[in-house]
Amino acid sequence: MDWQGQKLAEKLMQIFLVAFAIVAFVVGYALGSFQAMLLIYAGGVLLTALVTVPNWPAFNRHQLIWLDPSEVDRHPRPQAAASQSLKKKTTKQK
Repeated sequence: MDWQGQKLAEKLMQIFLVAFAIVAFVVGYALGSFQAMLLIYAGGVLLTALVTVPNWPAFNRHQLIWLDPSEVDRHPRPQAAASQSLKKKTTKQK
């Protein structure tokens, strides 16, 4: 699952859970049944898990392109110069 797919899955999870919570509360209140409310919400949680947990193709639309191992030598890792200058500033302030 790519980064955008994770964001989409999380947004869908939040929307589904809130929607099922509202529906379960309204139905449970109208019927006066706590059991009906819990069953509806539990079904909603299961449906949400089935939609958001598996790695569906819709969550893989923006594949990451990894650097080929043969090109690693041509593109060295950036040095952590910013963290070293931050350490120097904090030690001078003490």
